[in-house]
Amino acid sequence: MLLSDSEDESEQLQSDSQSDSESSLCSPDEDYIPKGLGRGSDEDSTEEDSSDEEWFISPPKRRAYRKCSVSASPGSPPWKSPSKRREQRCVCCDSPVGKKLHHESTPQKNSSSLKTGKTVSSPCRKTQSGKRQTKRQLVRADVDEGDDGDQWRDMDEEDVEPPQPRFRPERVAGPQLNRTANYTPLELFQLFFSTTVINTLVRNSNAYAKKTQEDQQDSWVPVTTADMHSFLSLVLYMGIVPLKTLVDFWKGSKLFSLPFPASVMARRRFLTISRNLHMNDPAVEAANDQKKGTAGYDKLCKIKPLYEQILEGCHTFFHPYQHISIDERMVATKARIGLKQYVKNKPTKWGFKLFVLADSTCGYTLNFFVYGGKDSKPTGKGLSYDVVMRLLKVPFLGKGYKLYVDNYYTSPTLFLDLLQRKIWACGTIRPTISGYPKKKENDMHEKTPRGTIRWIRKGALLFVKWLDTREVTMCSTLHKAYSKDNAQRKMKDADGRWTVKQVPIPGCIKDYNQYMGGVDLSDALISYYNVLHKTRKWYKTLFFHFVDIATVNAFILHKELCKLQNRPELPQKTFREQLIVSLADIGSAPRRSAPHSFHASTFKVPPSPSPFNALWQSDSTDTDPPPSTSTEVPPQPDVQGFGHLPAYFVEQMTNVSPRYRATAGRRACVVCKRKSPVYCSTCHKTLCFTSLRNCYSEWHRSNGICE
Repeated sequence: MLLSDSEDESEQLQSDSQSDSESSLCSPDEDYIPKGLGRGSDEDSTEEDSSDEEWFISPPKRRAYRKCSVSASPGSPPWKSPSKRREQRCVCCDSPVGKKLHHESTPQKNSSSLKTGKTVSSPCRKTQSGKRQTKRQLVRADVDEGDDGDQWRDMDEEDVEPPQPRFRPERVAGPQLNRTANYTPLELFQLFFSTTVINTLVRNSNAYAKKTQEDQQDSWVPVTTADMHSFLSLVLYMGIVPLKTLVDFWKGSKLFSLPFPASVMARRRFLTISRNLHMNDPAVEAANDQKKGTAGYDKLCKIKPLYEQILEGCHTFFHPYQHISIDERMVATKARIGLKQYVKNKPTKWGFKLFVLADSTCGYTLNFFVYGGKDSKPTGKGLSYDVVMRLLKVPFLGKGYKLYVDNYYTSPTLFLDLLQRKIWACGTIRPTISGYPKKKENDMHEKTPRGTIRWIRKGALLFVKWLDTREVTMCSTLHKAYSKDNAQRKMKDADGRWTVKQVPIPGCIKDYNQYMGGVDLSDALISYYNVLHKTRKWYKTLFFHFVDIATVNAFILHKELCKLQNRPELPQKTFREQLIVSLADIGSAPRRSAPHSFHASTFKVPPSPSPFNALWQSDSTDTDPPPSTSTEVPPQPDVQGFGHLPAYFVEQMTNVSPRYRATAGRRACVVCKRKSPVYCSTCHKTLCFTSLRNCYSEWHRSNGICE
């Protein structure tokens, strides 16, 4: 970038005050020589790849100038722009500038500067802004000069295959369990929801309920570990049998006759536990709320204990195979909270964003974290760089892994840093990323045939372009440009007919299509029987997702163990069914909950033949029958006292849920005027018959029917 006229004049005025001794320090033999002049030089290419400055996006070619101020050749007027092609000389030392030495030139004095690409600048006094501008020019010119020999190569040109990684995991890859034992679905699920996790949920839920229901202590029954197992059983059951509302699971109508939920836990008990479910101590949450607005505030405080315990289980009981992948996952929510993200290219556009590291072979979720906003201590290399490095901080990971990522994460800086950690990487790349080759020589044009491959290698990095239905760009540290692989594509021939043809495909794209779907496989296994349902609390949404992660990981462990033992695998639906029944068996029975959980007996006493059946013809009205006074004398039976048996109104009704059978059809008692579901089968009078009120005996004695 040439200096402007005003800058030339100011530099010329400053040069007049320079001493002869200062001007004598500049020499035309010490011009700047950029890095990577020779394409065939191994030393230059190695130095170019190892430098972070080489990955800058280079603007259009500019000539590199020394750090001396320049002026036009003698005789040119000062108002002429120095951009014209003429000899330019340093105003302080009167030496020609702007000339470059090529690698064929004989090295002069200070030949070490020719190898390193550094410049020897004159001691001209410049402002700080001028120095920064000159430094940027030198860096850009250095990048431009290093790309002079680069061009896109054809697939016919042979590429050197990089050394393949040696897979050396810290542990034996696969399940970290007894590989000869036969684990039940419950035992595998309890690896993640262990006794510690259950006790944490029980303790914090009871503490939260005690805090919120201080005025209603009689209505809250403390949750036990058995209650929590029953609660988890129903949560998993709701994923297999999805309904619109939670109340529908306990309805007894013809449309919703589901006896299992009522046999595990009463509706009120389940809703009460769900309402008071808590993962962290309320005292800790209150202390964290005091830090809101400061650096010490934790946005994920409400889910922290369960989140850490689930992560520990994911790390402990499985070691990934060689191929792993990283991608994001969306957990749908409509909560009004800052953690909610929007991703336009996802099926679930609004929700919590999770960054997930998964095994590409089986889809096991190895590591994940909930994105809570910008990191307080960023590395300065971008969010995607920080995400990958955080997910790969897994204990006992080892070396020689092959990582697959999409274009959101791929960058030359990331791949080179991963290579230093003995992790090879492959992924799609955005052409606008810093470090992507900008050369146009031998690039694809509009009429390029399908299956064309172009590639450039920069040290350990391979950049590939492949034309399918559209242009695909890749970056890899473990592949060669073309390995004689082909892919089938439907194409039109000259006659306009569709035919299947074999087109060349780079090995990096073939492996990317095979191993990138680890997180997608995990998402698919979760979505089949997702337990997520609508809730008002954002942290409960993540609780349901943690249950999904634990269940799917347990199912994957079951499949891997079956492969090792040559046993038949259970489908995921059967696996979940067995898990639900096992959790219900060790859970609490309905009678152990609050008193409202008792079920009416399914045994029905056949109603005695009486004209009272005509009474149900008027059940459509809400009016009660006119009460009878105690002085009324009912019709006397043949044998005094016999035949006056109590009966329930519900015996004459149909389509009544078992939980409502004790209260259905209540009418006003003729003695105390309170509602009662019992009547006399002979007198046809509504009478109370409970442990607190025995209006049935009182009315019959007062009317002389019973002694």
